[in-house]
Amino acid sequence: MTSRRRAGGARVRTAGARQRATRAAEGHGSPPTLEFATGTPYDSYVAAEVLHGLQRTVTDVPEERAFLVTTQIMELYFGLIRSEWRLAQRMLDDGEVTAATAVLARSVRYFEGLNASWGALSWLTPAQFNSFRDALGEASGFQSAMYRHLEFLLGNKSEPLTRPHRRSPVVYQELIEALGRPSLYDSVLALLARRGFAMPERPDPAAEYAPSPLVEAAWVEIYARYGPGDELWALAETLTDVSERFSDWRYRHLMAVRRSMGAKTGSGGSSGLSWLQRSLSRDVFPELWSARTVM
Repeated sequence: MTSRRRAGGARVRTAGARQRATRAAEGHGSPPTLEFATGTPYDSYVAAEVLHGLQRTVTDVPEERAFLVTTQIMELYFGLIRSEWRLAQRMLDDGEVTAATAVLARSVRYFEGLNASWGALSWLTPAQFNSFRDALGEASGFQSAMYRHLEFLLGNKSEPLTRPHRRSPVVYQELIEALGRPSLYDSVLALLARRGFAMPERPDPAAEYAPSPLVEAAWVEIYARYGPGDELWALAETLTDVSERFSDWRYRHLMAVRRSMGAKTGSGGSSGLSWLQRSLSRDVFPELWSARTVM
């Protein structure tokens, strides 16, 4: 049995089939192992004690804890989805279309959990939210750096939206780098260009993506020429799934805000509901939607 140090410093002892069989035989299979030389291997891997120590509420209002836990769960999903999209992007850049599509399809499943998280707050009334909202100060989901990474990967680039993070050098630098890199959709369009489709030039990857008739025509042709079983067709459908699920998250966010605080000004200084409505109106991978009108 060996041990490996994972990120964060905790040491996790590895174990193969032989070690597992030996431990089961020693305990006759039931109950499971109850004695360990140090802390449980589960906590060494999951860091459950650390996780449960991160719910540091700022009020004694019982409802705040649910609000905080739900927000932290969403942050974990944001990080997971970013990791998967960046992996898919690298695969697309290497021409591994089928593998990239499988990773993107996997990320669609994560949105089931992410979007369901809003349901955990569906009971939150304006009175309950107001009971702890003032104590949150200017804290707002608008300031989530990991969510901003997702927006940038989707092509929704905006340099001003990196500015809230200037006082956090590492976070800010990562966002600036993400702003200047091609988006996931840029990698998709570069793939289509290599496959012979006419694509618009993107001289500045930091600029917000603008829909193009050339891209729309490419998707129309892909749908007309190919079908299930073709890798470009499958990529188009999976990207549409990603776009739809991301829009679902935006819509659920909008409705959660509308239900808990109506059209009040946002905590982070935005106009609140109207800001979210404008965000919802921007399509992700827009030509995949407009192409359906042309087909």
